[in-house]
Amino acid sequence: MSDKLVYGNIGSEMAMDMESRYGAHNYHPMPVVIAKGEGPFVWDPEGKRYFDFLSAYSAVNQGHCHPKIIKALTDQAQVLTLTSRAFYNNKLGEYEKFITDFFGYDMVLPMNTGVEGVETALKLARKWSYNVKGIPENQAKIIVCENNFHGRTLAVISASTDPDAYKGYGPYLPGFVKIPYNDTAALQKVLEEDAANIAAFLVEPIQGEAGVFVPDEGYLKKCFDLCKQNNVLFIADEVQTGIARTGKLLAVEYDNVKPDVLILGKAISGGVLPVSAVLANKEIMLVIKPGEHGSTFGGFPLACTVATAALKVIRDENLIEHAYESGKYLREELNKINHPMLKLVRGRGLLDAIVIEPKDGIEAWDVCLKLKEKGLLAKPTHRHIIRFAPPLVITKEQLTEAINIIKSVFAEL
Repeated sequence: MSDKLVYGNIGSEMAMDMESRYGAHNYHPMPVVIAKGEGPFVWDPEGKRYFDFLSAYSAVNQGHCHPKIIKALTDQAQVLTLTSRAFYNNKLGEYEKFITDFFGYDMVLPMNTGVEGVETALKLARKWSYNVKGIPENQAKIIVCENNFHGRTLAVISASTDPDAYKGYGPYLPGFVKIPYNDTAALQKVLEEDAANIAAFLVEPIQGEAGVFVPDEGYLKKCFDLCKQNNVLFIADEVQTGIARTGKLLAVEYDNVKPDVLILGKAISGGVLPVSAVLANKEIMLVIKPGEHGSTFGGFPLACTVATAALKVIRDENLIEHAYESGKYLREELNKINHPMLKLVRGRGLLDAIVIEPKDGIEAWDVCLKLKEKGLLAKPTHRHIIRFAPPLVITKEQLTEAINIIKSVFAEL
């Protein structure tokens, strides 16, 4: 690496060394340091440019440092940042009206991180099941899918089937029933056996961390219908798949489903602040009373302003349609790669993945290292899966350049 710095005051080697020395080792990043971002690109401290094909796990759908979102942030930051919910503020109500109109729900409960959104939805479902459905106290169950990823809190890892997520953190929170993903018969069986005690079904419309696993067409609709027949809430975790990532505003729209409870995060702020939201109609949302759930930063003025600007960018720049067309083009081009290691291309919109067959000691991690060398950043989800999820603002010319990098890496493998 060059010793000459273009961005920041420390080089890549020092930045990586300091993180390793002073930070907890709960991540294993690619060996690259990001010092600047703009649109679909990021740069390291030494000035090398990369395509960002992770988008901070789909938080940066609007592109890095989108000028409209940054302006909203800086304008509001000079006036008012935080009040806590001990008082009203003049931004929250405007934001709540905007986001509920935007997604078609009565009410929103604002939080900060995606997993806080999931926790909120779980609490909401349990409260509803006792107050409205009439499940006996402490008997409510929530159905989840195997290979899910909803975050890393104790409640959520209790619902996980991934040993890396839950091992060593017990005892676990009871009340979760785990069934295979993309299996409506499994859901039907559980509901037939115990629907009276089932509060909700929590599902990702596409399992992102599992490797961009897209369920069969009609799966979500069948699950939704089964929930309706059994007075069970259908909760969609759209933290990663929502906000235009899949070529629809929400991934559930592919099956024409409107969840009872919708969880959003990541791109709801364009990658500028931690913002999440849980949306539902009044008969569900109002089971939580004052003092029963909350967050110091949930719905703070700065977040409300940023999230409103970020959603307007999605709408005004037609990023839904752009993601749909760009994703179609990306998958078509990836499918043209003829290589024995490349086994499958899948995804929707610009949430895509390639499945490779490790060969001669080369795994997905090694392929990502070669992509990095050529100027494209991606991250494996497993030993054999690489996710491709660039910011939705990427142009066709830029996408073509990135595709050529991917093709050149496979040509050299």
